[in-house]
Amino acid sequence: MYAADEIRYVGFWPRVGAALIDSILILLVTSPLLVAIYGLAYFEQDAEASFIRGPADFIISWFLPALISIAFWLRKQATPGKMAISAKVVDAKTGGTLSVGQSLLRYLGYFVALLPLGLGILWVAFDARKQGWHDKLAGTVVIKR
Repeated sequence: MYAADEIRYVGFWPRVGAALIDSILILLVTSPLLVAIYGLAYFEQDAEASFIRGPADFIISWFLPALISIAFWLRKQATPGKMAISAKVVDAKTGGTLSVGQSLLRYLGYFVALLPLGLGILWVAFDARKQGWHDKLAGTVVIKR
């Protein structure tokens, strides 16, 4: 565990930058797969198209990003975006690596945090420990390496 004066929590804007990096990397992985399966028509807006266009879409667009994020949290304590800003995601009580349960809860917590107009994400900017709702739900914090 870290001494309280050694911990430096990562704030809102660096985490936005990390999220942008992660989003671009996920798109670089998922887009070619989606085009290979569904063609370029996948990206055309169609009012009649369903939210999820099939099992492959669900796996590539929803399951794969979750799996990648959780795997990075468990193995490296950070996604590539967090690594780029020299940050890591740790258990708020111990400072250690997240458990699988914490990782799942944190990932699902992003959806909860986004629902009320992103308030749960914006919470990072105002919280003393820079925790978003997803962090609070999972008992995690994002700190400088």
